[in-house]
Amino acid sequence: MTISTVGIIGAGTMGNGIAQACAVSGINVVMVDISDAAVQKGVATVAGSLDRLIKKEKITEADKSAALARIKTSTSYDDLKAAQIVIEAATENYELKLKILKQVDALVAPEVIIASNTSSISITKLAAATSRADRFIGMHFFNPVPMMALVEIIRGLQTSDATHDAVKQLSERLGKSPITVKNAPGFVVNRILVPMINEAFFVLAEGLATPEDIDAGMKLGCNQPIGPLALADMIGLDVCLAVMDVYLAEFGDSKYRACPLLREMVAAGRLGRKTGQGVYSY
Repeated sequence: MTISTVGIIGAGTMGNGIAQACAVSGINVVMVDISDAAVQKGVATVAGSLDRLIKKEKITEADKSAALARIKTSTSYDDLKAAQIVIEAATENYELKLKILKQVDALVAPEVIIASNTSSISITKLAAATSRADRFIGMHFFNPVPMMALVEIIRGLQTSDATHDAVKQLSERLGKSPITVKNAPGFVVNRILVPMINEAFFVLAEGLATPEDIDAGMKLGCNQPIGPLALADMIGLDVCLAVMDVYLAEFGDSKYRACPLLREMVAAGRLGRKTGQGVYSY
C-alpha cells in the first residue's frame, strides 16, 4: 500500500505533532477536530514549531510554506475518506476512543488502515470493536512528536503482517525509528519507565535523598537527560498514578503497587507542572 494521505483525529499536542512530522516528510494530512478553533490552534502550533526550526536553520521558509500547504483541516470525518491510514490521537479515554473508532470504521473504505496513538489501552480490544481488526494497529508516538525518534508499533492479536509492514514503512518515511511491540499494558517504554518513576517516589518517601539528589543521581549515574521525579512532574503525577493502577489491575502483581506518597500528592492536587506544584514548584 502506498500512503500519500494520512488522516489524523485530534489537533492537540499529539495530533498536531504527527501532522507536522507527516507534512515535513512530504505526506498530505487531513487533521480533524470537533471545532474550527481546535484545528486552527493545531495549525498555529505547527507553524510556531516550524518557525523555531527555521531559526535553527534546520528548514527554510519555503519548506515551512510547503509543509503547511500539505495540512488540510476539517471538522468533518467525511474528509478522512481521502486517507489511506487514519491515526486516532484523541484524549486517553477508552469510551471516547471507541466512539471515534466506530464512526471512522463505518466511514472509510475497507482497505484503509486505522491506528490508535494510545499509550495504555489494549490494541486487541480496540481492534475487536471494528470491522477491520486485521487492519488495526497501535502507533504510539512520543512527545514532542517532531523531535522524538521513537514510534512503538503495537500489534493486536489480529493485526496482519501487511498492516504492520505498511505502518513500519510509514514510520520510517517520517524519519522515525520504530520498534515492534506485542499488545500488553504499557507496551514497552511505559512498562519500564513508569515503575521506575514509582520507585523514585518510594526512595523519596523513605527519605534516602532529596528530590534534587535523586534526580541528579539518575542523570549523572544513568546518563538520563531528566531525573525521574522531574519527569513525573512533566508527565503529570495523576497520569503516573493512573498507569500504575492499570498495571496492578491488569497483572495482579504487587510490584506494581503505587507509592503511597504518589497517591497522597495526587489527592492534594499536586500534579506537577500543569498545576504549578508537584515534587517541585513551578
